[in-house]
Amino acid sequence: MSDPFGAEAELINIESHFYQGQYQEVIDFDTTSFSADNALPARVLQLRARIALGQAEDVLAEVAGEKKPELEAVGALAQLKAGDAESAVETIEQLAATDAGEIGIVQVVGGTVLAAAGKADEALALLQRHQGNLEAVALIVHIYLAQNRTELAVKEVASARRLAQDSLLFNLAESWVGLRLGGDKYQQAFYVFEELAQAPATSSVRSLVSQAVAEIHLGRTEEAQAALDQALKKEPGFADAIANQLVWSVITGQDSAEYKAALEQADPNHPFLTDLAEKSDLFDKAATKYKAKVSA
Repeated sequence: MSDPFGAEAELINIESHFYQGQYQEVIDFDTTSFSADNALPARVLQLRARIALGQAEDVLAEVAGEKKPELEAVGALAQLKAGDAESAVETIEQLAATDAGEIGIVQVVGGTVLAAAGKADEALALLQRHQGNLEAVALIVHIYLAQNRTELAVKEVASARRLAQDSLLFNLAESWVGLRLGGDKYQQAFYVFEELAQAPATSSVRSLVSQAVAEIHLGRTEEAQAALDQALKKEPGFADAIANQLVWSVITGQDSAEYKAALEQADPNHPFLTDLAEKSDLFDKAATKYKAKVSA
């Protein structure tokens, strides 16, 4: 059991804000009283929060020239978000090839960069070097689910249960898996997301979208729309909320053109649009095989 007054306890609140998607709260968090050991992890969380809020260029300028591996990894994440994926991946691969690859922050931030750059297997190889890091576990689960390797995601969650069954990250990862497994797992996931989304202390645009996704799976379309409306009230133009509005519109038989156009404006490279384009292309190719042959 961890010491409630120990070094790790200092980071609990700022970490919780970060994992809940409350990025402005992370940035505004007063870390002046933190111990020397936790000053760097706290700074990394605040830099990552700034990147998530679109301040990648500013973060990149701030960490330029830093020699700490943790800050080099954050710099790579900022490069990725600023559009320079090649340099970002190169930095992370260089760090991973040294002793820096054994540092938890480097594993997590580096894994995030590699996965986002389409190098999922490299990301998994780096993340799997972790020593009981629950954020690494959550990212591994996320990658497995993105790869439709649900059985591996289930196993990862099961093995992580002994680390911290009551932790926020564990509950989130288990809920992601639950949404993939379906059945009574939908309701269990809903309870987790609703509790986060509706409590003022933990609510964020991301928890509201997660609640909406669970509501959609449970067939509660009106409740899903209400959660999505709340999310977009908090952050107009939030791409994941718009993507799920698009899904909602299709399910409920509404015109989806408006939501698709809004998503294209908010994030032209959103995974939903990329997947839709790929499937449309595959359909068109398949359809050509069945076109009637016209004789001359």
